[in-house]
Amino acid sequence: MRKISGVHPAPESVHWVGDGFPVRTLFSHHAQGRRVSPFLLCDYVAPFDFAPTEARRGVGQHPHRGFETVTIVYDGEVAHRDSTGAGGVIGPGDVQWMTAGAGVLHEEYHAEAYARRGGRFEIAQLWVNLPARLKMTRPRYQTLRDDDIPRVELNDDVGLVRVIAGEFAGFRGPAQTATPMNIWDVRIDDRKNATFNLPEGHNLVVAVLDGPIVVNGEGHVRAGETIVFEAHGGAVAFAAQGDAKLLLLSGEPIDEPVAQQGPFVMNSPAELKEAFDDYRAGRFGTIAPLET
Repeated sequence: MRKISGVHPAPESVHWVGDGFPVRTLFSHHAQGRRVSPFLLCDYVAPFDFAPTEARRGVGQHPHRGFETVTIVYDGEVAHRDSTGAGGVIGPGDVQWMTAGAGVLHEEYHAEAYARRGGRFEIAQLWVNLPARLKMTRPRYQTLRDDDIPRVELNDDVGLVRVIAGEFAGFRGPAQTATPMNIWDVRIDDRKNATFNLPEGHNLVVAVLDGPIVVNGEGHVRAGETIVFEAHGGAVAFAAQGDAKLLLLSGEPIDEPVAQQGPFVMNSPAELKEAFDDYRAGRFGTIAPLET
């Protein structure tokens, strides 16, 4: 079995991104380093009930360069707009994959209809690194609808896997990725067991969004905790001690320096300075005004 490198506790504090996203950072490059590459961080909005409002609730326009954001919606609705002209609304089961590349401005708000009715809100957002050769690639946006994401039922009514990126049991996810990776939305039913084989050499991180679970027959992991595994060693096994929801992330590590400051992720301080200079000079474009 693949050994556990570390189990990281559920963050105690919540920080608000704008006024619409009360997030906990489950893991990050800053805390776990290259063991989580190509992933840079995972921000999670645990189930949170918002009251109805007529106001725009979320985070206004802000820049990114050098990486990708992946937003997975479990409950609620998110509206996205950016300086490439892309955008749209994603709801339960949908995924938004934005490649910032050379630079993009974007904004994220609760969708208007959802804000008016309020209710349960739950999302996860990943930051995914780009290799140096692609950091200045042209920005792009992928909308991955729930209906387009394969749902693979596990044997013996154990649960299911939604294949967002990569491959599982012969099913390929719809996401186009810059480097090899798997992003699986995994559900394991109470008192059921599941074993997963991941590529040798891939870093492996599992965020336990709902649990608890037993890992490899020995590690007891609770909801909100994150498991980082060794990059070699074969399969991992999970035994659910309640209905479990996992975000399983594996990927070929990007063996390059990471220079991060705020919304930019590059390879050197000089590239970070260039990113800030380009942003201040207006080279990331503009977001069209909302129609009234």
